[in-house]
Amino acid sequence: MTITETRLGSIEAGGTKFVLAVADEHYNILQTKRIPTTTPEENLAQCVAFFKEFPVAALGIGSFGPIDVKKDSATYGHVLATPKPHWEGADVVGTLKAALNVPIAFTTDVNASAYGEYSVGAGKDVDSLVYFTIGTGIGGGAIQDGHFIGGRAHAEMGHALVVPYPGDDFEGVCPFHGNRCFEGMAAGPSIEKRLGIPGEKVPRDNKVFTYISYYAAQLALDAYLNLAPAKIVFGGSVLSEAELPKVRDFFKQLNNGYVQTPPLEDLIVLSQVPNNGSATVGDFAMAQALLD
Repeated sequence: MTITETRLGSIEAGGTKFVLAVADEHYNILQTKRIPTTTPEENLAQCVAFFKEFPVAALGIGSFGPIDVKKDSATYGHVLATPKPHWEGADVVGTLKAALNVPIAFTTDVNASAYGEYSVGAGKDVDSLVYFTIGTGIGGGAIQDGHFIGGRAHAEMGHALVVPYPGDDFEGVCPFHGNRCFEGMAAGPSIEKRLGIPGEKVPRDNKVFTYISYYAAQLALDAYLNLAPAKIVFGGSVLSEAELPKVRDFFKQLNNGYVQTPPLEDLIVLSQVPNNGSATVGDFAMAQALLD
């Protein structure tokens, strides 16, 4: 197989697995492979082997973090201080660039998801959105006119300060902030620590989902007050269609009539990329943008 301009590559570099994929110019997946996350040496070699077998014209990477996304930085493309064993300091972009010699777009996994929703999902008809994932962790990414919003580093919206739901005295699960950040109070592990069973086994009428809806509404209101996006999109495994009415109601209560918004049914939505594929699609779209 030879490289053509219509072959786009994606790497979803997650904390537990890497998902490698190749697509055509319409983002139809042609090849895919999943590999467990082990060490940089092993995983990056596996990525190189895959894309040598299935060459691409450009590659998009959405990675677990923290990572260095500043292109003028000496450590651009590296994983920074992370609790993931072996990965601190790993030169992801440099290693792949040297082996594959193709343009590479590199950002966080949640930014990649935001770009996927912006390109073909819930935000395909608007010029701005904020995307939140609520899963094993909580993260957020923002896009305005096709560009990620960020300064010295990528956003860490899941670790912003939270106001606990009245009566919620949970101690939190974040090792850095305890019950003072969204991830500590509303990510998937918080459900299991609160109740002693995994979140997927908890009925949706359990009060824990009222708490999570309240925290999701805070995330959404903070995003709207700070960035005024046209869409606020939630992904991940924790929040479902069942909670959206509560999220919108809490948003309305917290806003208390201060700012005008579009109808909340249009503003606050779930991911519209099938099969939790927004990060992979975002990687393809970022790769395509390198070729345009």
